[in-house]
Amino acid sequence: MSKISSAFKYTRQFGLRPLFLYGLYKLGIKTGYYKRVTPILDLRSSNIESSNSARLFMLPDSKSLLQILGAEGQASLLNEAHQIVNGKVKVFGETLALDFSHNQPLQHWTFYETDFQPSTFNVLHNDIKYLWEPARFGFAFTLGRAYHLTQENQYAEAFWRHFEAFTKNNPVHLGPHWMNGQEVAIRLLALVWASHVFESAPATSAERSAALRQSMYQHANRIPFTLIYARSQNNNHLITEAAAIYTAGLFFKNTEWRKLGWRWLHWALQNQIGGFGEYIQHSVNYHRVMLQTALWVNFIKQDVFPTGTTQALARSTHWLFSLLDNASGRTPNLGANDGALIFPLSATPFEDYRPTVQAAARAFLRNSLTSGVWDETALWFGLKATARESDSDIYLTDNLHAKNSWGYLRASNFKSRLGHMDQLHFDLWWRGLNVAQDAGTYLYNAAPPWDNPLATTRVHNTLTVDGQDQMTRVGKFLTLDWANGYAKPVIDLNEKVLHRVRAYHTGYRRLQVKHQRTVTVYADDVWEVEDRLLNGRRRFRTYRLHWLLLDGPWTLEQDELSATLKIQTTRGTVQLVVRHPANVESAISLARAGELLIGQRKVQPYEGWVSRNYGEKTPALSLALEVESMYQIVLTSEFRFMEQGGSARV
Repeated sequence: MSKISSAFKYTRQFGLRPLFLYGLYKLGIKTGYYKRVTPILDLRSSNIESSNSARLFMLPDSKSLLQILGAEGQASLLNEAHQIVNGKVKVFGETLALDFSHNQPLQHWTFYETDFQPSTFNVLHNDIKYLWEPARFGFAFTLGRAYHLTQENQYAEAFWRHFEAFTKNNPVHLGPHWMNGQEVAIRLLALVWASHVFESAPATSAERSAALRQSMYQHANRIPFTLIYARSQNNNHLITEAAAIYTAGLFFKNTEWRKLGWRWLHWALQNQIGGFGEYIQHSVNYHRVMLQTALWVNFIKQDVFPTGTTQALARSTHWLFSLLDNASGRTPNLGANDGALIFPLSATPFEDYRPTVQAAARAFLRNSLTSGVWDETALWFGLKATARESDSDIYLTDNLHAKNSWGYLRASNFKSRLGHMDQLHFDLWWRGLNVAQDAGTYLYNAAPPWDNPLATTRVHNTLTVDGQDQMTRVGKFLTLDWANGYAKPVIDLNEKVLHRVRAYHTGYRRLQVKHQRTVTVYADDVWEVEDRLLNGRRRFRTYRLHWLLLDGPWTLEQDELSATLKIQTTRGTVQLVVRHPANVESAISLARAGELLIGQRKVQPYEGWVSRNYGEKTPALSLALEVESMYQIVLTSEFRFMEQGGSARV
């Protein structure tokens, strides 16, 4: 696609406002305006008096914290805290040295906006996220939780040592850690939290407290200058940056910051959360970032949330709650997943969404999950248990549910930056196992073929036509020609049918092909997925039905009209049968971890992988059925489960 065509489509889909705001931001970089208004500073030149700061929240009772964590949770927390004390930190799936020094002289942050080369910083995977993530100070929450639980000074001392190393090696406005307003904002939120938790620790001297306040003030002062960039993106950047400005306004009693942050935070929440509660970035992980930020502001706020905000947050909490797998605490891995967890206030794994759902349900729905180790986040945010409790198995939702399994059929209308081209993707869960799964993200910024390839239609549990994506990808993070999806429930008088939903999308309208998918779940936990292709041109098309399945020992049997794949799991056997009509050219193939196992197809290196956390990938089974036809065609997929020691339900 030409640059002119891309610009025209971008303007048509996004409108002139974000393009205008982004242009102003780039003009500020090019003219040197931002370099003039954000000069390089030595923190010792600042003069922030302690009387200018205020306490924003009270700490929870340490006995309640211990009760929630239990012996296992406490051991896990202290083990992680000891690693940080010893200078190690977990960055996504890697354990790295916690080192804020650089191997080259630093430039003003504006330099890195136009000429940043991660390779010169020896960044893992050549990805700036591995440079930024430790500097978000997520480790401060681990140290703070450990200190509050044990009152051992070593955890406070470790925080101060790492904070001082950061400020020494990254002077204000100097280096890549100051180039992005959101990175500055997330770090500021962590520092404000830490200032409260370590306030009375023996390691906290008056000089250290003063240095921390000065640093927080300079962090806050950096953000408003480039808020225009966050407004142009209209995504999680605006949410986190507005929340940080509001937080600083309260902490430093700065009315201007308080009003500015409050205004844009609520504008963002009311404009970025859709009518059904889905977040504007169409990603469960960014959805969690938004909800955690809202929970923080709800915790410290000294103003009343507008009605429009409370309604939007209730919808968004309901949306995430409805996608929660009750047995595992996980959700479908929808959309972009950059590994962000800006308030890591729980001993649960990264992919467990129960801590955030629990806190958000208590805050915005007056509802709760049943209690567990995931209650810790709610405890830190001052949220008590509610009289009403629900679990996601019985929670009111539009998703499809059977006795031991449930499914999510993706059909969304896009109004802004979507993460993945995944219309009619189907996620299937059985007894806590993600049977048919979303590949996730893995890496944003690596060299090809790992330059964010898991956003494509090809790797999702849906269907492609002539090898084309549903939409037009014009960059790692930009997709145009948005294809909207539409779904509705179908009433069936057959008493064996529990739920049935039918959906279609407009992604192949340019080829005059309509893809319609019907998902039916029966009372015996049998799932049927019917894909109907309507060909308006009567031209031969290649249709590729793809399933990304959990890994495990497998067998594959084929005949003229079908293929049966059986996978052994910890819960029993999963059986998938895919069928196609007679008298069509067809081919079945199975791949795993970028390698072909059965059949004939050119396997891409990124096929047969799933990434539940940024920078991590594990093998998965990639089953593809390809057929050629010039007429209407119907493909069916049937899932059955045989429990361990039992027999298949028929």
